[in-house]
Amino acid sequence: MTAGSLPRRYARAVLQLGTDANNSDRLDKLAEDLRTLSRAMIESPELVSVMTNPAIRRADRRKVIDALLTRMAVQPHTKNLVYLLLDGERMGIVGGISRELDAMIDARSGRIGAEITSAKPLDPAQLSQITVALEKLSGKKIDVTKKVDPEIIGGVVAKVGDIIYDGSLRTQLRNLRDDLAGKR
Repeated sequence: MTAGSLPRRYARAVLQLGTDANNSDRLDKLAEDLRTLSRAMIESPELVSVMTNPAIRRADRRKVIDALLTRMAVQPHTKNLVYLLLDGERMGIVGGISRELDAMIDARSGRIGAEITSAKPLDPAQLSQITVALEKLSGKKIDVTKKVDPEIIGGVVAKVGDIIYDGSLRTQLRNLRDDLAGKR
């Protein structure tokens, strides 16, 4: 089983659970609960250790989780999912489930995430032009995340979903070098 398939299966179940009652608020709340829990686990290695360490009694871990979930004011469905993950010793995949669920919700609504990397910050006009081009290519509404990486020298690298559009000067120079050396 691949690393992403287990979180994807749980995310599909959560998506189904959130959409069964035609209640988009429920799905949004489930997704937000998972994002918040995932963020808490990222920010606290101690929390991850307590939640995932089988040497700590499950009843003790459940008390910690109960306190955390109460403080977060999560939905009963989220609480049930977390207990299911705890019982199956799968608390370590909460972040993956959250990412997969967000991607599924975006796909249902015709949105997709894109990461645009440039050598220097893009001005709003450039960003808008790139976003429009990517929306035409993907056929979806793009949610852009900007990143600056001086190592690409110039140009732009855009990652839309799983597709990478590499228009960086670094890659063009590498391709030219390979052509001249007869490697391509």
